[in-house]
Amino acid sequence: MSVKAKKHLGQHFLTDESVAEKIADCLSLQGYDDVLEIGPGMGVLTKYLLKKETTTHVIEIDAESVEYLKAHYLSLAPRIIEKDFLKFDLNTVFNGKPFAIIGNFPYNISTQIVFKALEMRDQVPEFAGMFQKEVAQRICSKEGSKVYGILSVLTQAFFEAEYLFTVPPEKFNPPPKVDSGVLKLTRKANYQLPCNEALFFRTVKTAFQQRRKTIRNSLKTFNLSDNLKANSIFGKRPEQLSVSEFIQLTQSIENDS
Repeated sequence: MSVKAKKHLGQHFLTDESVAEKIADCLSLQGYDDVLEIGPGMGVLTKYLLKKETTTHVIEIDAESVEYLKAHYLSLAPRIIEKDFLKFDLNTVFNGKPFAIIGNFPYNISTQIVFKALEMRDQVPEFAGMFQKEVAQRICSKEGSKVYGILSVLTQAFFEAEYLFTVPPEKFNPPPKVDSGVLKLTRKANYQLPCNEALFFRTVKTAFQQRRKTIRNSLKTFNLSDNLKANSIFGKRPEQLSVSEFIQLTQSIENDS
């Protein structure tokens, strides 16, 4: 594939075999039989996934990459999905079964990939992959951090997030201008929230839209009672609230009368 084509896809292809193998080894392979790799490109990570006992599927939108994979990984050919991950109904392949997600994700859609994985959390017990370093750090950051935000809270509500290691630009073609970071998400044993999940998402997103304001001010549109807003949690800024506190906040809004 040409450098021009790679840049158009917003993807930088990993060229270091040892890093690819290390990423493939991130998954525990426990609790599922299928793994989905997003954006395999020329298969540098794919080759190590194919050595595992699980069944590897790949989803790739670039026709040139698909032809390369079909030619070089004959056993994989029936499980190459030539679709856009963000638009494709994965249950036409997995039919409700659990599967892990892995990949060297295109920077320009990496956060959207995480949000789609969250939507499918009932089927995704594990998720591992490479992001732009600052995005990986944001996903794994805790309350009090300047980069803690919507992505951090929503991901960590359902998954344990672990930043694994950093990958420098020279490990890619073309080299990105920033470092990359590999993370792993492991779904929590009890990932059903003890609150209205739709309201939880809305509360977190609304709060962080005005992250410098207190919760009392950022949630003005919720028309909450004065009695509820007197609670000390409403005097905090959203970046000061832990995931459990956001759940408690959602419960209190739900019960507000």
